[in-house]
Amino acid sequence: MRFDIISAVPELLLSPFQHSILKRAQERNKASIFIHNLRDYSIGNYKQIDDYAYGGGAGMVLMPEPIARCINSLTSKLHYDAIIYTAPDGEIFSQSKANAFSLMKNVIILCGHYKGIDERIRQKYITHEISIGDYVITGGELAANIIVDSVVRLLPGVLNDETSALTDSFQDNLIAPPVYTRPEIFEEMPVPEILLSGNEARISDWRFEQSLERTKQRRPHLLD
Repeated sequence: MRFDIISAVPELLLSPFQHSILKRAQERNKASIFIHNLRDYSIGNYKQIDDYAYGGGAGMVLMPEPIARCINSLTSKLHYDAIIYTAPDGEIFSQSKANAFSLMKNVIILCGHYKGIDERIRQKYITHEISIGDYVITGGELAANIIVDSVVRLLPGVLNDETSALTDSFQDNLIAPPVYTRPEIFEEMPVPEILLSGNEARISDWRFEQSLERTKQRRPHLLD
């Protein structure tokens, strides 16, 4: 799977893609991640990519021309299944959306910045608008990191245990059950006896019951 990420501050994207699962996914040729500096597509000698908003008000707006140049350059060479814009007012990202994106081949992610992007870019180019929550961060780069991470780990061959991603929280609209490891007793708190029984059927039932109870307590809306 290929990701092309467009950013006004590409340095913010680098570290998460150079370590752990995302690094291994690229080394195994399961995912390709390309970062594009919006200033490389800017106009004028000053590499300007933002300007004041028409009508006044605080904050700057990303100009449409550099964004359009970058997107047009990419789409002239490849077909893209989605062009995602990371924005506070987009649809809330979820596991089901990560699952859907993981079935795609080529995806562009445009990182929001400043007060956002010129509305005409949203109207003409963007196919999906995604928010990671009802709060504002400095830029959409962190949101892009999160989207790519959650999608890449779903790709076949990325995780060493192929079933791991399928048992994550939210995959079946349930929160994952509690997990335990050694020692068997920690500060007078023992591991639940059922997990030591070796009875896979009973353990599976226990885990489902725990997942259901946690979901009722912590994310009851998922059960709707």
